Amino acid sequence: MKFFIDTANLNDIAEAEALGILDGVTTNPSLMAKEKISGDKAVLAHYKKICDITDGDVSAEVISTDFEGMKREASELVKIADNIVVKIPMIRDGVKALAWARSQGIKTNCTLVFSAGQAILAAKAGATYVSPFIGRIDDIGWEGMTLIEDIAEIYAIQDFDTEILAASIRSGKHIIQAAKAGADVVTCGLKAFDSLFNHPLTDNGLAKFLADHAKAAQG
Repeated sequence: MKFFIDTANLNDIAEAEALGILDGVTTNPSLMAKEKISGDKAVLAHYKKICDITDGDVSAEVISTDFEGMKREASELVKIADNIVVKIPMIRDGVKALAWARSQGIKTNCTLVFSAGQAILAAKAGATYVSPFIGRIDDIGWEGMTLIEDIAEIYAIQDFDTEILAASIRSGKHIIQAAKAGADVVTCGLKAFDSLFNHPLTDNGLAKFLADHAKAAQG
């Protein structure tokens, strides 16, 4: 399973890259705003900085909600770097844009997916990635991981090439569940990845090893 980091923070991206676990980056207008990046030129420049850190796929989101606007934005975004993936919303014109992008050899990430039916539409239109929002589904009382399982089963039966990118991941537990459910990719903040390090037996074991070493060094 691939690890994408969901952020616009350059330090977090660089840290994930240094850990050797980073396969790509996802971001969106909200994450850009969190880093106080505003204005079209500044946003495009920031995407370039992200692409300079990692060779992995970097999802850059369109703002337009009409077909022509999405085509125009996608054409500009892919000029930033070879590893740009255009993030397109799951709406009617978005599906048209996915199909157009496929015809142009542009990689895409279909975002805001909340049902298996939407995931089928995205795959049929040729999306490179489909992004079910697990945490948001859990928030309304449904089971987000069940959706991952359903999409994984359908894609396997139908032999779709689209990769399942589990988004809105809230914790290390979510990462493990997504891996078991059949996600090809998870995207989340650095904090969720960091939580995978944690286990009390690791901490206790390391403390004992260091204490034993200290005793041995004292003779």
